[in-house]
Amino acid sequence: MKKQPLRLVKDSFQSKEKLVEAVQKLATADLWIDRVNSEKGLARVANGKLVRLHAILSDAKQRFGSRDKLIAAILELEKRTKDAGYKARLEQYPLPRLLDAHQTADRRAKAKTKSEAPKKKAVKKAPAAEAKKAPAKKAPVKKAPAKKAKKKG
Repeated sequence: MKKQPLRLVKDSFQSKEKLVEAVQKLATADLWIDRVNSEKGLARVANGKLVRLHAILSDAKQRFGSRDKLIAAILELEKRTKDAGYKARLEQYPLPRLLDAHQTADRRAKAKTKSEAPKKKAVKKAPAAEAKKAPAKKAPVKKAPAKKAKKKG
């Protein structure tokens, strides 16, 4: 059974304030684009979103370290390292969307390498083995009885 967001907050961080502090520590300029309302701040964001944001930020920091490295990894997987326009567009994306783009590009690259793997050729049977088999005989086809013409009367 899936836990409720408040239960996740209580179990992992003891309070929402500690969760907000943890998210703010992870949300550095090199990892996160700040699009939060400055008047309300993160304290007004829902518990479920905060938990998800903390998980995404910690995952990105652990695997890539910064947004620039994540964007470089996406460009490498897509084989578009010299495409400045694509890079500029990726720099506008928020972190969750970048992680989704990386996951998609990774899956696509794995599928491409899997399909390019050399396929085993089917072993052909010797012609002598085929000649030994007797050709299958066809059953005689039965014809439908002819219809009689009706008399007009």
